[in-house]
Amino acid sequence: MASSHSSSPVPQGSSSDVFFKKEVDPAKHIRPVQSLPDVCPKEPTGDSHSLCVAPSLVTDQHRWTIYHSKVNLPAALNDPRLAKRESDFFTKTWGLDFVDTEVIPSFYLPQISKEHFTVYQQEISQREKIHERCKNICPPKDIFDRTLLHTHDKSRTDLEQVPKIFLKPDFALDDSLTFNSVLPWSHFNTAGGKGNRDAASSKLLQEKLSHYLDIVEVNIAHQISLRSEAFFHAMTSQHELQDYLKKTSQAVKMLRDKIARIDKVMCEGSLHVLRLALTRNNCVKVYNKLKLMATVHQTQPTVQVLLSTSEFVGALDLIATTQEVLQQELQGIHSFRHLGSQLCELEKLIDKMMIAEFSTYSHSDLNRPLEDDCQILEEERLVSLVFGLLKQRKLNFLEIYSEEMILTAKNIIKQCVINKVSKIEEIDTDVVVKLADQMRMLNFPQWFDLLKDIFSKFTIFLQRVKATLNIIHSVVLSVLDKNQRTRELEEISQQKNAAKDTSLDTEVAYLIHEGMFISDAFSENELTPIAIDTTPQRNASPNSEPCSSDSVSEPECTTDSSSSKEQTSSSATPGGVDIMVNEDMKLTDLELGKLANNIQELLYSASDICHDRAVKFLMSRAKDGFLEKLNSTEFITLSRLMETFILDTEQICGRKSMSLLGALQSQANKFVNRFHEERKTKLSLLLDNERWKQADVPAEFQDLVDSISDGKIALPEKKSGATEERKPAEVLIVEGQQYAVVGTVLLLIRIILEYCQCVDNIPSVTTDMLTRLSDLLKYFNSRSCQLVLGAGALQVVGLKTITTKNLALSSRCLQLIVHYIPVIRAHFEARLQPKQYSMLRHFDHITKDYHDHIAEISAKLVAIMDNLFDKLLSKYEVKAPVPSACFRNICKQMAKMHEAIFDLLPEEQTQMLFLRINASYKLHLKKQLSHLNVINDGGPQNGLVTADVAFYTGNLQALKGLKDLDLNMAEIWEQKR
Repeated sequence: MASSHSSSPVPQGSSSDVFFKKEVDPAKHIRPVQSLPDVCPKEPTGDSHSLCVAPSLVTDQHRWTIYHSKVNLPAALNDPRLAKRESDFFTKTWGLDFVDTEVIPSFYLPQISKEHFTVYQQEISQREKIHERCKNICPPKDIFDRTLLHTHDKSRTDLEQVPKIFLKPDFALDDSLTFNSVLPWSHFNTAGGKGNRDAASSKLLQEKLSHYLDIVEVNIAHQISLRSEAFFHAMTSQHELQDYLKKTSQAVKMLRDKIARIDKVMCEGSLHVLRLALTRNNCVKVYNKLKLMATVHQTQPTVQVLLSTSEFVGALDLIATTQEVLQQELQGIHSFRHLGSQLCELEKLIDKMMIAEFSTYSHSDLNRPLEDDCQILEEERLVSLVFGLLKQRKLNFLEIYSEEMILTAKNIIKQCVINKVSKIEEIDTDVVVKLADQMRMLNFPQWFDLLKDIFSKFTIFLQRVKATLNIIHSVVLSVLDKNQRTRELEEISQQKNAAKDTSLDTEVAYLIHEGMFISDAFSENELTPIAIDTTPQRNASPNSEPCSSDSVSEPECTTDSSSSKEQTSSSATPGGVDIMVNEDMKLTDLELGKLANNIQELLYSASDICHDRAVKFLMSRAKDGFLEKLNSTEFITLSRLMETFILDTEQICGRKSMSLLGALQSQANKFVNRFHEERKTKLSLLLDNERWKQADVPAEFQDLVDSISDGKIALPEKKSGATEERKPAEVLIVEGQQYAVVGTVLLLIRIILEYCQCVDNIPSVTTDMLTRLSDLLKYFNSRSCQLVLGAGALQVVGLKTITTKNLALSSRCLQLIVHYIPVIRAHFEARLQPKQYSMLRHFDHITKDYHDHIAEISAKLVAIMDNLFDKLLSKYEVKAPVPSACFRNICKQMAKMHEAIFDLLPEEQTQMLFLRINASYKLHLKKQLSHLNVINDGGPQNGLVTADVAFYTGNLQALKGLKDLDLNMAEIWEQKR
């Protein structure tokens, strides 16, 4: 069996320490033996002189003797140093004296001498020296490995012959199955005549088991032979090891005693002091923690007190601080396990209370009496509410304010109407129940005063809204500015922290290099300020005193600690109220910017609301056509009031609202249509009743024309008394020229000035008025042409005939209108936009039409005399007496013509007209003379004709204004051939 000694435990070596070298004589070539991990100790090898002298714990306990080694006889008889056993069939029985004979060399192989290897030895001599040196240092393992591998393979082959059942770890013969497998009962059955065969089988089984035992013992002996060198060496070095361990133990004991004395003398007292300081610091922390718990316990009552005074921001800050303390400093405390959820519910309740409070404030602010001079109601309350709503991200408070503005605008109109109607006794409120119907019963002055009152109230209303929104806007901008400054401070702090971390890393590296414990170094740095001031940095509050280690801090010291992160900065609103901006605002810059824009849009919306309500008020009054029935003065007054209100709201809100302006434009268009229709109808009636006779010019019309000459295109104010003393003039004097006109033209000029003045009063209707005025002027031109040139006055007025005086008077009226067209054009051009200048072409077309009409009238006058000349000269005979009756009649008609038009037309126009008439006369006379064969030959007929022509010339030049007229009567004679 394998050896199993009961010696003292030997330290087990690892698999890596497989060789142990002994310092032996280099001349002795002893092959090192590889040791296995379960036997070889992990200790240095060598003789007793080479080992260090040291105490040995093993020697002190047990000494190894020869009685501790136990081995069976077969293992002792086997030579452990034999490389292999003589198992050859032929030579195993030849004995130890058998010697192998030398083999005779072959004749076919050449004789190899050392000279053949001379060159090779020279080449590798250096390598061989190196190899030998390395070989001495590190013994070769390849031969041993190959032998060991071969032996291992052979042992494995032998072990494979042993049945697996013997090698099982749970092998036990007391198991019946195992016992039957190893020793079958059939081998021991001796009954029946089979005794000899059973005895042989049992003997065979015994030999087989013996063979298995030999195989196992051979393998065990082989393993022991591999480890024998290290095993016996380990046994011989135990004494030295025990001495070494003993000395080591004594040295350790002395060192421990010395360290204990040093600890007692130098460290124990100091450490005790540090422990006491740490204990005191912990007690202070516990006390502060208890005070903090007491303060947190008072959070809910404090919040209730703050809410009773509407300090919503303070309550929210206290809740946020308490929640932060619960999460960071009081986390895990059982008594406060429900406080966090209670504070959350309380925060939701505060949100609802702030919304309700803001709604109440908006209602109170917007519905207070408008006569109150105070622009902002309770500014501090508003600032507090806005901060609380921003802190909780309740950004819908602007919608609440917008809805309240709409209701307030409705109430303003309603209250104004009630106040106005109640002052008028003619309106019976019992009969007329509806307020709108009562309002429609007001006349224009009463209704205008009501509208004026509404506009004034709306103006005050918008000023209040603007003041309130400015406060809200300033709060939002303050929060936005604080966010930006906070980011800048954080960036600076991050840079400082980065520099601090760098220096801290350097210090840590130094401490490690010096061999100190980092925790001890930090503890030393942290314990130093404890003796001076135990107050954490978070306790540094503007309203609290520092807490020292010698005195216990007041509760306020700890209460303010949790809110240290909520550092605040103060700013001022436009009203002068200081506001506190907290860092814990959860709104981003984008959200704050959007909210600021929404506030500005809300101000625009307020203006639009007022304008919309005013439009509805106007439309309610305009249902029965009331606005369309206003005269020019009333409508202009209304228009000016509305334009003033539009400008006031634009100045307050910064943007022009278009709803009221659109309603005004719509009413202005209706007014323009009615205005134009009234004037056109009036002009039509005047033309239909005009008898085309020269009318006297009242002084007021002369003043009207004079005002136009001064550059003022407007209706002059009536002067009482002075106008009655002045008598009407026969003609209208315009810039030194006399215009004989009919009454219709005087009224037309006044109508034209009304159009121009309406444009000044209502600039928005300039283009419509230009179109309507063009239409009016065209209508006058066409209608006057129909009545005079077309002889329509004969049927309309009942004139017997259209005289030359009627024609001349009509021409002069047209000339007066043409004179004022450039003035009218300049007036409209000054009030039009550059892109609207194309509309001025209407005046160019009208001027051309008027000139054409005047030319037609002149042609008509010439045609009348032309017909007369044709009728009279066709009967002309060249005979006595001289002047003939024909020429006397012609001169008489010419005198009548001159008498009819000279006082109406200017002298230049009269001369031009008579030149044209004279040309017609010469043409007809020349034709008649040609018909009578009268030539310029100096004969009697020639003399008679010359006398008649001289009579005609003398009479014509004798007329007023025609003295210098060049008649050129020589053209009546035909040229001689």
